[in-house]
Amino acid sequence: MSGRDSTQSLLVLRKLTRAIADSVRAQMTEYLTTLAPLLRPKMVLGDYVEDGSKESTRRSDKAYKELQALYEKVAATKPYNLPRELTPPLRLSGSGLEITAVDTPHVIQSGSDSRTIMVRSPLTWTLTYGGYAPTKLPELLKTKLRAGDELTQLVLSYLMMHVVVTNATGLVQTFEALHFPITTTTLPEFGPLPITRIGVAISTMRPSDAVILESAELTGMDAFEEIVNVDDLSQLRDPLKERLLDIARQHAPELV
Repeated sequence: MSGRDSTQSLLVLRKLTRAIADSVRAQMTEYLTTLAPLLRPKMVLGDYVEDGSKESTRRSDKAYKELQALYEKVAATKPYNLPRELTPPLRLSGSGLEITAVDTPHVIQSGSDSRTIMVRSPLTWTLTYGGYAPTKLPELLKTKLRAGDELTQLVLSYLMMHVVVTNATGLVQTFEALHFPITTTTLPEFGPLPITRIGVAISTMRPSDAVILESAELTGMDAFEEIVNVDDLSQLRDPLKERLLDIARQHAPELV
């Protein structure tokens, strides 16, 4: 994209992207609200988690060992340096689920100068338990006097979410079938801490640095939102439809 055409195309795609993002977020929030009870730590970790109810599961011992191993790995590394011991039952003060937009710093060179633009992925969100949004983590890491083990609680909340998701394969498959895949990633600034994300099976893209800089100049903000890849819309798959068609091809190929 270049010149006036690039600006006009960007405006059209940005409007489309925001309309899609609004629709996707509303639908995803509805699904998360319905399925939130299945993502409670208690469902996987059983009595290793304190939440006022008795609910043991056969897999809780295995899940807790996974949580312990992950915690020891994260606690011993910078920038955390947390106590290595965990004492069950563990407490999670947050309730419900929370989704937070994903923003990534993007450095653009312009001659001898550079400019950092925060680029948002509009169709991907970080999935956390309520009260543990990723925006809190940098603040806690900067605070030398951390009140009430807040950092430990936040780290544990991320590890619990990861352990719950990796042990609830049926639930993950359900979200996949609904076109909202759940994934795990790590970020350089947060070390080995697993970050759980949820999005829609449609990619977004970032235009050239020149277009991003032009947009930043027009808006007066060091921020940019990626735009939807329109080709992906027509390529959305329906797993159930494809599975049933495969069965039909095997049993009665002449009818399909």
